[in-house]
Amino acid sequence: MSDHEKPAVKRPAAPVRKQANRRKFIRSAVLAGGMVGLSLLGYIPVANARKPRMRPPGALEEHDFLSSCIKCGQCVQVCPVAAIKLDDIDHGFGIGVPYIDSRKQACDFSCDAVQCILACPTGALTYTKPMFADLREGMKLSRAPVLKAKEKDAEPTLNLKERTGVARLSRPEACLAVLGKGFKGQARGADFKGRMRYMDVDRWKPIAVRDHPYERDICDLCVTECPIKDAIKLQETVGADGVKRYLPVVLEQCVGCGVCEMICPVESTAIVVDERKAWGA
Repeated sequence: MSDHEKPAVKRPAAPVRKQANRRKFIRSAVLAGGMVGLSLLGYIPVANARKPRMRPPGALEEHDFLSSCIKCGQCVQVCPVAAIKLDDIDHGFGIGVPYIDSRKQACDFSCDAVQCILACPTGALTYTKPMFADLREGMKLSRAPVLKAKEKDAEPTLNLKERTGVARLSRPEACLAVLGKGFKGQARGADFKGRMRYMDVDRWKPIAVRDHPYERDICDLCVTECPIKDAIKLQETVGADGVKRYLPVVLEQCVGCGVCEMICPVESTAIVVDERKAWGA
């Protein structure tokens, strides 16, 4: 057999290369172990997220939702106000899971038909939950919610059977209505990027909240800007000093859209939405 026909002999890796590979392996193992250890301690919520998330309308119960959602992002693309965002890995739900941060941008149902549900290919977002899915008492709405923007239409109701949460006056001591105060100006300031549909401007084109200033003798933005009829009201009270004050009262028709939380001009907000909370819970 000639020299050029002899099979190639695999040479052992050089000592320096072996050491480098060994160090790389050890470093990767240490980092992986550290990530797991920190997640178990709660510093990085990799597998057990502790902060609940507001899910898009029609979301299944959390464990069903997380197992059904394929993180395709279709719900994000169809949202007219860009309320739906995709989670990152450090939030504890994995990359690409959709959520809503109501304070930054709430769902105001500008789409009328809840387009995110229509766009979902797996049923993670659905108008009606299947029989085998978990159903929590208090999540189902007592009647179909009436969308204020469609109130004069032949069919004014919103095709939504369950709430995503419930609004709550979290800081009554800071609420302008409770204090008997009015409000004038941009609800969230000139730098706020949130958008909403204003019927007096354009039914189909949401505009920046900062471009729609308010002037109210008594602040009632959480009531007037709520897109759902009979979901919240102001209840008049008279203090010991004889001054009229008003208390925002959340009603059972609240679907948890988060508009009240987004539009509240108080920093930090006086009203919040408790994610995935059932009525009366």
